[in-house]
Amino acid sequence: MIEIFLLSMLLGLVAGLLAGLFGLGGGVIIVPVLVFVFSSNNFPESMAMIMAVATSLSTIVFTSAASILTHHKLGAIKWGDVKRLSPGILLGAGFGAVIADYIEADILKYFFIAYLLYVSIGMAWPQNNKMKAVRKIRSRVDYLMGLVIGFLSSLLGIGGGTLTVPFLLSRQLAMKNAVAISSVCGLPIAISSTVSYIVLGRNVDLLPEWSVGYIYLPALAGIVICSVVTAPIGAKLANKLPAKKLKRYFSIVLFLIATKMILG
Repeated sequence: MIEIFLLSMLLGLVAGLLAGLFGLGGGVIIVPVLVFVFSSNNFPESMAMIMAVATSLSTIVFTSAASILTHHKLGAIKWGDVKRLSPGILLGAGFGAVIADYIEADILKYFFIAYLLYVSIGMAWPQNNKMKAVRKIRSRVDYLMGLVIGFLSSLLGIGGGTLTVPFLLSRQLAMKNAVAISSVCGLPIAISSTVSYIVLGRNVDLLPEWSVGYIYLPALAGIVICSVVTAPIGAKLANKLPAKKLKRYFSIVLFLIATKMILG
């Protein structure tokens, strides 16, 4: 338990920075690392993946809140977009957690690997976001897009940034605004999913000690303690640094993580 807590603190430093910098929520790093940590500490094989997803989402409640405060002070959040996306995100996130509870661990694992590869390629070779068809999307589509973002984010244990940011960029928002809005949208995803995973796991017999539902508290505490410190730093950097090169470096990290998970 102590070992997991200490490793989670190191993980939190990185995850918080990514959450603030890219609006990613940190799940793309937290989930695969926690799967490795949980498996190495003899967690039941069938539980490691869903516990990693659930724990990752619970940490996003705190990292997202820390990022939101900084982005709000910088005036980067467009609250109208947040209000249109949030209802669908809440519903989709709750539904995604229910579906994840019924998916076999290996299927969920390879679903996540496919997602990592998709994000990695998208970051290394970004597409032109000014497509005419996408430019004409009306605001009412935000509700439907919120459902999709919430569902996939809850299923994969991510904050939704890799889905929310490209969508908002296609609406011709500035990068700093897209990241800021993504940080806000990560909060309802995390809250809805966390509650769902706690309820769904409350009567599961194989869960290790110090678990609340599918959430492992020592890992949650370790990540949160450090991520709430680095998330505001990342948010400030997002308003200053050119993110293009950083995203390409990060895409390499994601590709290596996905390869490691494929190889077991």
